[in-house]
Amino acid sequence: MGPEWLFSLIPLTLGLGFLAFGVSGLRHLSSLRREGAIAVGRIVRHKTSEGSEGGTFYHPVAAWTSRDGRACEHTSRFGRGKVPKAFRVGASVTVRYDPEKPSRFFIVGMDGKVLDQLFTVLGSLLAAGTVTVLLVRLVTL
Repeated sequence: MGPEWLFSLIPLTLGLGFLAFGVSGLRHLSSLRREGAIAVGRIVRHKTSEGSEGGTFYHPVAAWTSRDGRACEHTSRFGRGKVPKAFRVGASVTVRYDPEKPSRFFIVGMDGKVLDQLFTVLGSLLAAGTVTVLLVRLVTL
């Protein structure tokens, strides 16, 4: 096998990166669902960010009071191109958060589980496909 096999490291690296990102996100959500505290909060504003292709994403900023009485206000890690009615400024939302580190939270209904699952599946396919191709090449040479 010549040096061209090095090019297969590109999809393998991408696949492993996507897989790590997806699994990390799913573990984060799972841990918050099991051990996180629940609070009722409000959307106080939206933080905007620019996408790579010029689109604008709106990340809701939720404010709530933790169990121990601390005021918490944090930006969701997930944004959308349009603001759904359920997440407009002033909307009441349910928040699940880590009592020890309230910045680790998600807004129920906007948790990003589908995105994390997509990254996990895509990463698995890229990594498994690349390893399969490499093994087939090794065996058939």
